[in-house]
Formats: sequence, C-alpha cells, structure tokens
Amino acid sequence: MPDDAGNAGMAGDAGPALSGALAGALRDAVGDIASASTLPPECYTGADVLALEASGLLRRSWLGVARADEWREPGDYAAMELAGAPVIVLRDEERRLRAFANTCRHRGTRLLEGRGNAQRIRCPFHGWTYGLDGGLRGATRMGATRSFRRADMGLVEFRTAERGGFVFVALSDETPGIDEWLGAFDALHAPWRLDELVTTRRRELEVECNWKLFLEVFNESYHLEYVHAATFGDIYLEPERPDAVGGCVQSSFSPTAGTGGLKVDEQGHALPFMPGLGPRERAGTRYTWVFPSLTFAAGSEALWAYAARALGPTRCRVTQWVCFPAETAAAPGFEAKAERYYARMDEALAEDIAVLERQQLGMASPFARAGRWSDLEQGAAAFAAWYAKRLPGA
Repeated sequence: MPDDAGNAGMAGDAGPALSGALAGALRDAVGDIASASTLPPECYTGADVLALEASGLLRRSWLGVARADEWREPGDYAAMELAGAPVIVLRDEERRLRAFANTCRHRGTRLLEGRGNAQRIRCPFHGWTYGLDGGLRGATRMGATRSFRRADMGLVEFRTAERGGFVFVALSDETPGIDEWLGAFDALHAPWRLDELVTTRRRELEVECNWKLFLEVFNESYHLEYVHAATFGDIYLEPERPDAVGGCVQSSFSPTAGTGGLKVDEQGHALPFMPGLGPRERAGTRYTWVFPSLTFAAGSEALWAYAARALGPTRCRVTQWVCFPAETAAAPGFEAKAERYYARMDEALAEDIAVLERQQLGMASPFARAGRWSDLEQGAAAFAAWYAKRLPGA
C-alpha cells in the first residue's frame, strides 16, 4: 500500500464520557498561552481519561512511531502497542512500509512479538499464513467452509507515511491525510535533511509518569535553569517565538551558546556540523512536537527524538533515537565521540525523570488543580490546547 493510501482500520468507540467539571476545565485550557490554564490533573491520572484518549484521540491521529531505518530490509518487522491496539509495522518485498493489526483473521491470536525479520507471517495457533502485503496465503482445512475466500481474510491494514525519516501510522479512516497533519513540516526542517540522518542509538525505558508529562517537559524551557543547571541549562538562550507550521505540529528555535547536544564542560568535543546548515541553524536547536506522540530536537550536529506511549494512566514507555549524518557516523573515532552525546542525553533524562515522577505524585493529590502557563512553556501550552479541543466530550 502506498503512503497515505486507503485504510481498513476503524476509529472505535468514543469510550467513557467526561464529567461536566472536567469538560469545563478542558475548555479553560484552550486559548493563547497568556489566558489558558494547564490541563487538569485528571488528564494525567484518570483511567477513564486514558481510555477516552485511546479511542477518541490517539486512534484518530497520525502517531509517530519510529525512525524509518529501523526497517532496513524486506521482512523487517516490529510489533508494538499503539493506542491500546497491537500493531505490526513491516517493510514488504517492494521495500514499502506497511502496518497491520497484529491479530489473526481466524480467531484473533496475536501473530508476532518483538522485532525481527520474517518472509511470511504465520499464526502460532492454527497455522494461517499471511504475506508481507497482509494477504492470506495459506489456511488449511477450510475447504468445507461455505463462501470462504482468502481474498476476504487478509490482515486489517492501516495507513503509513514516512516524513523526515520518521514513520507515522494512522489507525482510523477519519484521520486527515499526512500532509494536512504535518502542515509546513517539510519546509521548516529542510536545512537539517532529516530523512538522510542515520540512527546510531535506540533506547527504550519505562517512566513512572503519564505519557503527556514526558513529552511536555521536552517542549518547555522554563525548567532548564532549575533541573539542568549543572549540565546544560546555561547553554540555552531565550527561545524564539513558535513558528507558524500549521497542521498538528508545534516548533520553535532555541539559540544556544555552543551545542545543545553536549554538556557545558564538554563543548570542546563537538562533532562536525550537519552538511548544509546555515549560520542560523548552526547557532541553536529546533524543538518540534508532532502531536500527539513524537517530539525531537534538531541540533547543529545531531538529532535526538522521543516517542511516548501509555502503559497506564501513570506509566509510559519511552523510546529514544539519536541520529547523525551518515558521513559523521562513518568517520574514524565516531563511536567514542558519540558516547559524549549519549551521556548528555542519559543525564538529561535522569534529571527530567526524577522531576517528572515527583510531578506525577503531586498530580495524584485530591487537592491538585489546573495551573497557569509561563511564557517559556509555549510547546506544552500549544499541545494542551490541541488536546483539549480534540478529546471527545470536552
């Protein structure tokens, strides 16, 4: 199936209804940053809200799931949970990315686990076998079943798209096309040549906080001088105003005194600039959030990106990717130099996670209330407004 082609997926039930008080609090989160409130604590703690997010928001969105170079060869696959649904993403024989419901069309068995390479998808229960295009190839002992047609029993397929080297999946027919979703994404990020970067590190971890909290902290600079004061907080200067991207994307440029990819005391170990960057792009980092689940920083030498998926109201699985230009990664001594970038990412994560897990505990208080935004929280505020307008019943 070509990118952004037809989709057999369904949006699903609207799920539980919001209380009147919660719906009112969500309406207060819509508006410009100077007048809007933060999302109410229930959005970060409630199981009912999580169920409503999955059915009414996430399954109607383009979900950023990975870097495209995770599927290098035909047959490469990854099984994952997206919005509470088991999904297979794979590269077919023609090297196109496809996404399917990870459930057998016979009696629903989960087909694949983890990551690997397969030339066929075989159900471990009754042996039904599917091609990399999702079509049913083999089903024994079905000859006596009336009106049984293999052509009708292929895997449920979802739309996929590749942009800037990232992979996106849409689980619903109702989701707008990827170009509408991303707005001016391609033009805004053109200097970084994102689709040419290679992934040199992939890391997964689980964090004891709501998935939205993790993504929010990556998109506000208010906390830098407090949480990251000893590591890289002083590198970042006053961020610029958000760019007009359109679609479901928030992006802004942060000038830096050095590279944001390294700690303050390791600035002398910077790798070469990305090819083609102008003086402005070399002097800072662009932070982008593709709503709802993917965020990244395009720096002068490297890209670091995160996706967050809910494991429950107060726990999420986070995936990190660090990417460099191919020529940088191929240069002698790269691995040793890149380790300094990875160490900076790990230290920043540890500092953020310590605060995020305390924030999650505070959100659980019966006396927690919605707050107000600082002007250094533009990205988080934009997402809150987007979320509040789209959560069903708000």
